[in-house]
Amino acid sequence: MTASEATALRTDRCGDLRLTDAGRSVALCGWVARRREHGEHLAFVDLRDASGVIQCVVDGASELRSEWVVRVTGTVRQRPEGTVNADLATGEVEVGDCAVEVLNPAEPPPFPLTDATATDETVRLRYRYVDLRRARMQRNLRVRATINRALRAALDRSGFVEVETPLLWTPTPEGSREFIVPARHQPGSFYSLPQSPQIAKQLLMVGGLDRYYQIARCLRDEDLRADRQFEFTQLDVEASFVDQDDVIGFLSEAVLDATEAVLGARPDPIPRLGYEEVMERFGTDKPDLRVEPELVELSPVFAGTSFRAFAAAACVKGLRVPGGASTTRAALDRLTEQAKALGAKGLVWLRALDDGLDSPVAKFLSDDEQAALRQELAAEPGDLLLLVADDRLVAQAVLGGLRVELLRPPVSQGPNRYLWITDFPLFEPGDDGQPEPAHHAFTHPHPDDLEKLETDPFSVRAQHYDLVLNGWELGSGSIRVHRPDLQARVFAAMGLTAEEAERRFGFLLEAFRYGAPPHGGFAVGLDRLVAILAGEENIREVIAFPKPSSGADPLTGAPRSVEPDLLRLLGLALRRPG
Repeated sequence: MTASEATALRTDRCGDLRLTDAGRSVALCGWVARRREHGEHLAFVDLRDASGVIQCVVDGASELRSEWVVRVTGTVRQRPEGTVNADLATGEVEVGDCAVEVLNPAEPPPFPLTDATATDETVRLRYRYVDLRRARMQRNLRVRATINRALRAALDRSGFVEVETPLLWTPTPEGSREFIVPARHQPGSFYSLPQSPQIAKQLLMVGGLDRYYQIARCLRDEDLRADRQFEFTQLDVEASFVDQDDVIGFLSEAVLDATEAVLGARPDPIPRLGYEEVMERFGTDKPDLRVEPELVELSPVFAGTSFRAFAAAACVKGLRVPGGASTTRAALDRLTEQAKALGAKGLVWLRALDDGLDSPVAKFLSDDEQAALRQELAAEPGDLLLLVADDRLVAQAVLGGLRVELLRPPVSQGPNRYLWITDFPLFEPGDDGQPEPAHHAFTHPHPDDLEKLETDPFSVRAQHYDLVLNGWELGSGSIRVHRPDLQARVFAAMGLTAEEAERRFGFLLEAFRYGAPPHGGFAVGLDRLVAILAGEENIREVIAFPKPSSGADPLTGAPRSVEPDLLRLLGLALRRPG
C-alpha cells in the first residue's frame, strides 16, 4: 500500500497483505464478508474492501454480522500449515490478535454477494450500492477506469486536447429521439440533451483547436436492450487537416493501448476491409472474425444447374457449419423459418457424410455439382452446409445472420479481433425510397464519386469508417464536409431544401462560411468496449448505475411525476395520451 492510500483509519488495504508483511501491526477497514465460528472463543472473519479479502482471527464473543462495516487492528502472521488458501491473493497470511471496532452495523444484505449468485437483475439494481461490493463489479469498474486512462494517454501523446462540450444543446434531430429540457426563462422553448457532440466538435475545428477529444456523456431516448442505455459514454475525437488514414491511425493506437492495458498483451495491427468485401464474405457490416467459416459464392458451381430453385436465383451463397450434421430435423426446420423471417424464400441444407451429401434436394444436384459444392465449402464429414438462392443482398443478410446465430462464441472467448471497415455507401433508402444519410448528413462523399451525387446517389461511397470488435460495432467516424457548396449538394440529394437545412443547421453552415478546415473524427462506444474486454455480454455489468430494459430506475424511482407548481413555472401542462 502506498502512503497516499493510508488514511487516518487504516494503514493498509485488505487485499495488499502478503507473507512479507508477517509480524507487522496493521489497521484495516472494510465489510464483513463472512464469519466462521472456530470453537467457543474464536471466530474467523473474512474482511473485504475494494482491494480484496483478508482473514482475521477475532474474539468469538463479538457480534459481527455480514456486511457490517468495521475497523480491525492486529498483527499479520503466516497461516498455520495446512490452512493456506490458494484461491486468495492473501491466502498465505491472516491477521491475528485482533481488536474490532464497529463503524456501522448493517441490515442483512438482500442477496448473497458471491459472484455465482443468480439474483434477479431488478433486485440487483434496486440495491445497486450492495451489488457494487461484489468482486466482479469492482473489477469491471476498474477495467473501465484503466481503459479511460489508456485512451487519454494515447491521445495526449498525439497532441489532442480534452475539451468539454455543452450538455444543454439545441434540438438537431439525428435519427433518434432526443431528451428535451424546458427553458424556464423562455416559455415554450426547449433545450435538447446531446445524442453526441457531433456539431460542437466540428465547431471546435472551425475554431482552430486542431485536435479534440472528450470522454463524452450522450443521451438518446430509444428502446433499451443489452447493448443500449438512455445514457451512454463515448470517446469522441475530431482532428483538422487529416484524411481517413490519419484518423484510423490515431484510433487504432488508442484502442490497442487500452486493450493491452487491460489484458496484458497487445493485439495484432487492426486489418482493414471495404464494405462490399465484408458483405460478400460475412453477410454483415459487423463481422466476428473469431468465426472462421465465411460465406462462399456458389453461383459458378450452379451456373448450368437443372435445379430450378438455383437456376432462377440471382445469387447462390453457402455457409459451412463445422460439426453441424448432427443437427436435428426439427432444428433445421426452425433455421428454415428463421431464414424466411430474414427475407429468404427458403433455406437449403445438406449434411456432409463420408459417402456423399444427405438432403431432400441432393437428388436434384448432379454428382459434379455435389463434388464442387463440397470443394468450394471445404466440407468435411460431419459438417452442415447451408445454402440460400435469392437476390444477392438477401442471400448475404440471411446467411450472415445464421452465421452469427450458429457460430458466434461467447464474448468472453478470445482472442479479441478488431476490424476497420471503409467505403460505406453515403446514402441508404429511407421509408419513402429517397436517399437518407447512412451515417450523418455531414459525411464527406468519396472524392472519386462526387460526379454521381446528383445522378446516382445510392452508388456514392462515403469517407466513413467503422471499428468492429468480435462482431460488435464499437463506433463510427468519417471525414466531414467542410465546404458550404458541397454540403448544399449533399442536403439536396437528401431532399432537404435550403430553407429546412438553414433552420436545422444554420449556425453550423454559417460557421463553414468563416473558414472551416478539412476535418474528420470518430466516436468509440466505451460501454461496449469495456464490456467486451471485461468479458461481459451485457453493458449494464460495466456501468455503475444503469437502467433496466424498462427504463425505470428501481433504485431511485426515476422517472417521477413533478409538482403542478413546477409545471406551471415551466409553462407546461400535462395531457394524457389519447
